[in-house]
Amino acid sequence: MVPRDEWSINCRDLAGRRRDVTVFVSSDKVVLVAPPGEAAVLGPLDVGRLRAALRDAVVAVANPDGD
Repeated sequence: MVPRDEWSINCRDLAGRRRDVTVFVSSDKVVLVAPPGEAAVLGPLDVGRLRAALRDAVVAVANPDGD
């Protein structure tokens, strides 16, 4: 299985439009990209997905070789 290094979490902006929050690994850092100029509104399930993506990204940073 190939390790993932980017995760996308569905959300909506304050106007209710569909957007995405993206989490990715860059070198030894975890990067969180929110919708440009917007607030991300997450439902309970999406918050769980964001939490899981952040956890997986931290694991990828801590273990870059996948060992």
